[in-house]
Amino acid sequence: MRLHTLLIFIYWATSVVALASTPGEDTRLTNQVKSTRIQGELTLDGHLTEKAWQYADVATNFANHWPLDTGLAVAKTEIRILYDDNFLYIGATMYDNGDQPIIQTLRRDGGSGHWGSDGIGIVLDPINQRSNGFFFAVNAGGAQMESSIAATGGQSLDHSWDCKWYSEISRSGNSWFVEMAIPFNSLRYNDRLDWGINFVRNDMERNEYHTWTEFPNNFGGVDLGFTGQLNWSEAPPVAKSNVVLIPYASSSVAADYEEGNSTDFTPGVGLDAKIAVTPSLNLDLTINPDFSQVEVDQQVTNLSRFSLFFPERRAFFLENSDLFANLGIGSVRPFFSRRIGLDGEGGSVPILFGARLSGNLNDRWRIGLMNVQTGGNQDQTSQNYSVGVVQRQLFGRSTATAFMVNRQAFTDNEFQGDDFNRVGGLEMSFISMDGRWRANGRLHHSFTPDQNPRSFFYNVGLEFNEKNWAGGAFMHHLDPYYTAEVGFTPRVFNYDVTTDSTYRLGYTTLFNFLRWRHFPLEGIFNNYGFVARNRLIYNEDGSLNEQNFRFNHFMNFRNRSEFSASLQYLQVNLPFNTDLIGGDEPLLAGLYQFWNFSTRFESDRRKVFRYELGGEYGQFYNGTKTTLRAEIGVRQQPWGTFSINYRQDRVRLPENFGSVDLHLIGARSEISFSNTMFWTTFLQYNTQAGNFNINSRFQWRYQPMSDLFIVYTENYFSDNLSVRNRQLVVKFTYWLNL
Repeated sequence: MRLHTLLIFIYWATSVVALASTPGEDTRLTNQVKSTRIQGELTLDGHLTEKAWQYADVATNFANHWPLDTGLAVAKTEIRILYDDNFLYIGATMYDNGDQPIIQTLRRDGGSGHWGSDGIGIVLDPINQRSNGFFFAVNAGGAQMESSIAATGGQSLDHSWDCKWYSEISRSGNSWFVEMAIPFNSLRYNDRLDWGINFVRNDMERNEYHTWTEFPNNFGGVDLGFTGQLNWSEAPPVAKSNVVLIPYASSSVAADYEEGNSTDFTPGVGLDAKIAVTPSLNLDLTINPDFSQVEVDQQVTNLSRFSLFFPERRAFFLENSDLFANLGIGSVRPFFSRRIGLDGEGGSVPILFGARLSGNLNDRWRIGLMNVQTGGNQDQTSQNYSVGVVQRQLFGRSTATAFMVNRQAFTDNEFQGDDFNRVGGLEMSFISMDGRWRANGRLHHSFTPDQNPRSFFYNVGLEFNEKNWAGGAFMHHLDPYYTAEVGFTPRVFNYDVTTDSTYRLGYTTLFNFLRWRHFPLEGIFNNYGFVARNRLIYNEDGSLNEQNFRFNHFMNFRNRSEFSASLQYLQVNLPFNTDLIGGDEPLLAGLYQFWNFSTRFESDRRKVFRYELGGEYGQFYNGTKTTLRAEIGVRQQPWGTFSINYRQDRVRLPENFGSVDLHLIGARSEISFSNTMFWTTFLQYNTQAGNFNINSRFQWRYQPMSDLFIVYTENYFSDNLSVRNRQLVVKFTYWLNL
């Protein structure tokens, strides 16, 4: 590795240490609430009538958080906390004006459906280190949502994380009530007497969000850096049992007409297990996992030269997923779990078994260890995948992380020493105590049997986040032979259509952005402002690879509608002849410069009828591109939401370079028969992929975290609508606490 790379990394790391220690106001000193032990059991019915609730400490005086972040909320909220040997109980009272609440969905883990509904949520940071936690929420229709929270690399909710917990709601007069019972064996914690805690209320009548602690609205309401404090008079109870078995049984009938195969019937059984090694360290096991019930990916149109990223949705890979999935940056991931279970040709291979140990060793140390064994097929031998991550909290909210990712062929009951790929590295993330400043740095190295010394990746970045101003500057470099076979590094691969060959090209990226927002106290706007972004990418010889400058103006209205307009300038230096749309002749290698303009309007999502309109027009390499987008949605509160979206891309290139009209149509219906029975159907028509997909999924949660799934899928050729394949899957799962 070149010496100057190491010097840059060392200089950056030492220069931000003082910055990362910047003190800020600690909301835990001013917002504190006690947990109260009870004897006996509560009746979980949504009515806070037991005497224990009347003697519990009360968290109230919620503050405005969005769109304004000063003053007390108009709508009053009260939270009470109790516990016994098995459960942490939350009792919430939300006062309103007695009107019908807004309920977007009854579906569990509704995501945007929760945030668009009247609701209440609790943020928990049991380790109290502001690095990872949990979020439990209920909307006014009783729909639950649980998520894990990761603070490294930015605050984020992972709605795919699941655990077993209970809640009930009720309504009386001008108030509605929630009782939650969260089992201690669903949490990861130690014997601390102080937990981080916060509460977030959605008040859709006023289009406001309130939090128990008051902090700037440039930070999301679930930010772990601004929680209050939950005080325990004694160490939280150790869960009596924390072993969960989740067996499944399934059967599928599939017919592949494209390949001319006969109809196949496939039965399946498997087992997942969750074992608490300690209250804060969890062991997950899976044998013959099945992911047939996982929601299908939303199809997109791709007119770039590189592959797109789709998020992981499979349950086994999601516990403490921030330890694994947040390694690297968006365009360079050393580990991307969706690579596991696929061969080099995009086909599927069976996952035989897997194990993952993850969580906190103590207040300062977190670990993540994962091993997955797959079978093989005609295109790929059996593979073993291992990931090891160790994370140390340095000071305040800053961390240092070391990791190693390994893929190795496994045949004839032994590892193949000449068929492997490994990536190791060190990452550092610095966050000031008040969250306003962030800095990060990464250094990775890959290892292959035909090792090339030019196989490094490094990155440094610094950003600030104030209420009105935010900005940042980032740099990363990728060597051409940095090889992450279990990762995601699309830009390093460049395809030459003339020779039908793919070449690896290293590059250096410089990226910066600046955002300004204004929050008027009166008028029609919640906020308005602009964002300017500039990305410069250079080849290894210093020549320009690509530049992308975008200026975006946005306006968010008090009625929850949004408008934005963007102007974009691009320079693309194609290294090889490239075919993006299937023309008679490819685009020739060389420098292209072009502009485009885009705009978007979205109506108030609280309404029964909503719509979104957008478009883009401008130059596209040596021609033009016009994009039209539209979506309409109808909500029948609270049981049904229906939407349809359409996108057309019209590309016109001169002479024989080609012209194309691409159409993408998506329709979605969600019907909630109750809080435990759902029916979701997708229709996706994509002329670029040449596919028309129908996916219909019925889910009945017959017991908490135990489900019956019936999933039907059909795929057709988009040009003549002849059938490609069909599949029907029936699957039972059962959640058993031992």
